[in-house]
Amino acid sequence: MIQVIIADDHTLVRDGLRRILESAHDFEVVGEGWDAATTLALVRERSARVLVLDLSMPGRSGVDLIKQVKEEKPELRILVLTMHAEQQYAVRAFKAGASGYLTKESASAELVSAVTKVASGGVYVSMAMAERFAQSLNEPADTLPHQRLSDREFEVFRRIAAGETITEIAQTLCVSAKTVSTYKVRILEKMQMPHEAALVRYALRHKLLDDQDEP
Repeated sequence: MIQVIIADDHTLVRDGLRRILESAHDFEVVGEGWDAATTLALVRERSARVLVLDLSMPGRSGVDLIKQVKEEKPELRILVLTMHAEQQYAVRAFKAGASGYLTKESASAELVSAVTKVASGGVYVSMAMAERFAQSLNEPADTLPHQRLSDREFEVFRRIAAGETITEIAQTLCVSAKTVSTYKVRILEKMQMPHEAALVRYALRHKLLDDQDEP
């Protein structure tokens, strides 16, 4: 029996994931988190083999959460389940310590296989994401502007491009507005962009926003 923690801020998603796993009979869902704080508490309190983690939950960025979980529970395997299909998100998640990356559109068909593979010590990437990785090998070697950003800078950049205000970003990431403003200046400098509108156009052009995030 594989013990699993599910972390997603949408109740319907958590319910759906639980049903898929428990219908396979080889899994036991030992806890459900809905933000960074509840997820960390479960990771510390419950014995689990796999954490199925949404990359975008309230409290802090998904990449930061992955890093902290791996620092505290290095043996816990993390399967990222997200709406973000852009391969840049997957690269950052794997570098942070994730063992698998699955988009929500593929979850109903691939979740059981993904959790099983990750629990056994393997690495799982959905077929759609694997194709994106393969396509990226044919892209120019030059680093794209958004790839120069740190994980936190990339998170702030994405939120700015999605139309969130400095105050909203600060509240979501649990930092001060001044800190977010500093990140904004740094992002504009690193990406050599003159203003926020240019960041929005860049994000849309490179498909770094989900449909629901687009301003």
